[in-house]
Amino acid sequence: MDAIDQALVRRLREQAAEKLRTARRGRAELGAALFTDDEERELGRSLILDALTEYRRDQLLSGAAAMPPAEEDRAIIDAVHAAMFGLGRLQPLIEDQSLNNIEINGCDRVWLYGTDGRIERGPAVADSDEELIEWVRTAATYAGLSSRPFDSVHPRLEVRLPDGSRLCAVMSVVERPSVSIRLYRHQRVTLDDVRRWGGFTDDVQAFLTAAVHGRCNLMVSGQTFAGKTTLLRALGNTIPFHERLVTAEHFLELGFQHLPDLHRDVVAMEERLANAEGVGAVTLLDLVEWSRRMNPDRIIVGEVIGDEIVAMLDAMTQGEDGSLSTIHARDSKLVFQRIATYALKSAARMPVEAAGMLTAGALDFIVHVAKTGDSPELERRYISSIREVTGWDGTQVVSSEVFAASPGSSVAVPVAPISEPRAAILARHGYDQRAAATR
Repeated sequence: MDAIDQALVRRLREQAAEKLRTARRGRAELGAALFTDDEERELGRSLILDALTEYRRDQLLSGAAAMPPAEEDRAIIDAVHAAMFGLGRLQPLIEDQSLNNIEINGCDRVWLYGTDGRIERGPAVADSDEELIEWVRTAATYAGLSSRPFDSVHPRLEVRLPDGSRLCAVMSVVERPSVSIRLYRHQRVTLDDVRRWGGFTDDVQAFLTAAVHGRCNLMVSGQTFAGKTTLLRALGNTIPFHERLVTAEHFLELGFQHLPDLHRDVVAMEERLANAEGVGAVTLLDLVEWSRRMNPDRIIVGEVIGDEIVAMLDAMTQGEDGSLSTIHARDSKLVFQRIATYALKSAARMPVEAAGMLTAGALDFIVHVAKTGDSPELERRYISSIREVTGWDGTQVVSSEVFAASPGSSVAVPVAPISEPRAAILARHGYDQRAAATR
């Protein structure tokens, strides 16, 4: 089928939208209840069909064209509906389950990041940058943020789309409007899945399973797009069914609450930005502190990037064993530096020494994920290092790398023994480090 005629889409959208506004006014004048979202979308599709039918009739009467195939009209109706109630030409990309991220650097410079690691050029998502900005404003409206402007005075907008995907847009401070969309996928991923993808060996899987069941505090580290969130999901899905989970995230991405057969009791909390008047914000720090008062068996923080690090580590040292989180770092040892930096920049202004002692008392293991490959087609994500946190020597956090991948390899193997107290905990939950060391 040929590309959809976007001029026709705009024309039909304007006609159907005007009729929808008339229907809304008529309902209000009669004192009837407002349309629900589902009713409005259903009516909108009917009005689009009417507008397209009228357009085709005019074409036939004028002899301009023969009737097109039915699938072409269905595609046009879907495109107009997306323009009225979704994100226009962005909508099919957002619904594409093979994509993880969409990066837009102007209306016709679109990059698509696939779930399989591929990166490819995408189609234009608007006819102009101005139209792209209007789509972003539409996204804010459907996210309940109609009072939050996106213009030269307010050049940044961050919203969660109706399906849970995260959209961050910037204008004025860049040459062309830039939009990043991190797509929300309720991924049902387990450690078995990650192992089959080549992420780690059976021994590493046995270690991770035992660490979760043994209620070790784990932090997953790695660089952007290395697979931190995917591994965190898999670790979380290893937690026993009966435990109560409280999650704190910038945007709801983990999705444990959508897997009732794996998790009986989940409270999923999301950070909230301030409104146009600058009030009503709920930070990740707030969520972490609230989570401690909600009787959790586990606290899971999607990603620590600031003040919340202190509250999370403090919770780990006060009995919230088995907590999980992620952090951005180039390698497992640099995690300690990253934590100290966040703690020093926090409102508490925690000194480096205090942050180090808190880290040493809170974390059990750091699991580092990496990606390798000379091209997107060859890219692989894998666990490259597991580091045990063993204490504080008065100047720095003491740690030992217990699993590591050798240079050029994507297979982490045991390289040092785990401390006896933790080894005993892991053994009770099925991980025998002596047997692993001999393989």
